[in-house]
Amino acid sequence: MITPLGKQVLGENPIRIDNSYLRRFDQFSNWQNRTRIDSENSGVATDRAKLIEPIEQGGTPEDTMERASALLNLALQDDLLAILRQISPTRFERLILDLLNAMGYGGGQLSSSTLTKASRDGGIDGVISEDALGLDAVYIQAKRYAAENTVGRPDIQQFIGSLTGESATKGVFVTTSDFSREARDYLNRVQQRVVLINGQRLVQLMVQHGVGVRTRTTYIVQNIDEGYFAEEAG
Repeated sequence: MITPLGKQVLGENPIRIDNSYLRRFDQFSNWQNRTRIDSENSGVATDRAKLIEPIEQGGTPEDTMERASALLNLALQDDLLAILRQISPTRFERLILDLLNAMGYGGGQLSSSTLTKASRDGGIDGVISEDALGLDAVYIQAKRYAAENTVGRPDIQQFIGSLTGESATKGVFVTTSDFSREARDYLNRVQQRVVLINGQRLVQLMVQHGVGVRTRTTYIVQNIDEGYFAEEAG
């Protein structure tokens, strides 16, 4: 389904779609302003800034579409992360299990994953089978934190302790914020295999595996089928 704005662009049939053209639309200007503010606050060039520059320089229609698609995905990830920080902790924990199911854990069967009751979790929020046969289990810890609330080493130590108490060897620790360097370094000294997923990686995986998102529009780019026009020999 094409939006009214999309129909307007198609009707104008512009020769070149670059930032000069896109700035005519409030949606793009508002998004670009937000991008620059994020970049200034972080003190480094963001992925968005790197993608915007080539669009400003022009390019083929395919180049423009690919970069515009990447920019839309980055904006979508921002929106997803904002939503994740607002939902309830229980809903967030269920979402993580849904994502792991979508990634193939438990053979993709929802019955292979279980949420731990809040009163008894002991640092474990959920458990999911590693494969369809349930030969091994992966233990989950999910922290719905604000951006500035970094997960530190004590949180990871507590999770490792919980894994030890369950005689578990594999775990996934997910947060909507990020992990401190000390937390990451600590994992190099433990026997358990634990994967850390921060907020940015989390929303990337959600988009990649279609969790919490849906396809709004699909564009098909076609080219000439030269084989169809080839003359038959003889």
